Amino acid sequence: MTATTLSWLRERTTLLAGLPAFRSHVLDSSSRRRSTKPLDAMFEDEILDRESKPRSRPWRIALGTVQDGESRVGWGILLSSFDSDTGAFGNVKLGAKYGNSATFFCLHPRLPLLYSVGRSGLFPHGSLAVFEIKGSSLRFLLEASSGGSTPCHLAVDQAGTTLAVANYDDGVTSTFSLDELGIPTSKFSTRTVGEGPNKERQDGSHPHGVYFREQILHVPDLGCDKIHCWEIAGPSAERERATLASWRSLPGSGPRHMAFSPDGRHAYVVNELNSTVSALAIDQGNKCFETIHHISTIPEGETMRNTAAEIAIPPNGKFLYASNRGHDSIAIYARDSASGALSRILIAPAGGENPRHFAISPDGRWILCAHQDSDTVAALPLDPESGMIGAPVANISCPKPICVLFIA
Repeated sequence: MTATTLSWLRERTTLLAGLPAFRSHVLDSSSRRRSTKPLDAMFEDEILDRESKPRSRPWRIALGTVQDGESRVGWGILLSSFDSDTGAFGNVKLGAKYGNSATFFCLHPRLPLLYSVGRSGLFPHGSLAVFEIKGSSLRFLLEASSGGSTPCHLAVDQAGTTLAVANYDDGVTSTFSLDELGIPTSKFSTRTVGEGPNKERQDGSHPHGVYFREQILHVPDLGCDKIHCWEIAGPSAERERATLASWRSLPGSGPRHMAFSPDGRHAYVVNELNSTVSALAIDQGNKCFETIHHISTIPEGETMRNTAAEIAIPPNGKFLYASNRGHDSIAIYARDSASGALSRILIAPAGGENPRHFAISPDGRWILCAHQDSDTVAALPLDPESGMIGAPVANISCPKPICVLFIA
């Protein structure tokens, strides 16, 4: 057990004694009744279990779903497992019935917590929910406003003290202070303004992602063709934000999501509207970015309607992957670790329709791809040495999957 975790456990009783009632108990997500086991005891059991055992196979995975356009019913958060040795999925079960959608997830860097954004009956414009990860189940802890409308992405900094949320519709980026239990407390919101040449999609600022790099928060803005770079300093979410700079993409490109090289020298952004990836060098002077080049995610001359979606780098840092919705494929790039430049080596079938999101397994041997329009999640084998992706070896049925997360 780490010194940080041990200190946290020693202080838990004092911390819990001072929390409001809604934060000092756990709601069982299946019955919505108060759990009889104290919050601190459940956390201690899970942390001891995590730190006393080696990582086992299969991995636990969480699946985010969005409401069906016809029935208007959302399934919330589903849980399954994935065996990296065989490529097989376990049974899918309900992890938490969370409103109409569970748009995106992230984990606390130290504590057994999963954070989710979406929409719910209590917060129809935007919700942030916190769940405790307990074995193969989730326990609902609390829900709060996301601070804006239609949250689509969130992240926690490596210190575990700040959580950021990108609210797409109204141009609001919210940051929340996290207390020692990982619970959101104070909130600070910033509204960005601007527009782009695509009048249908760029009528205003539309933050689509939030990414921490030490004390820097990077926010890709699809509506403004920018990445906002903010330095955050201070002890809480109200801490001062200094605008360092903004990186500007090609007009009408629509920056969506980002990935960073393992050595921290380069960043990459997938541009939704013009189906490109931009390779960037991190400017150590102004802490923002300098453009290396832009490269397409689809074949040259392709005329079908397409929007790029997700981007990821495997653990070895040798390659980069970006998904295409419409072309229904995953572009594979070799990455030059010295220059940061990309060279496209193949565009492979994604194994389903509308691959909105995918996740690379921690061992770098699989891509789990969420196909929103096929209602499936596919397991694609990945060769760490060549970077090649194979045909799906397994699929699971999942209603409108839009996010995949390896929990452990």
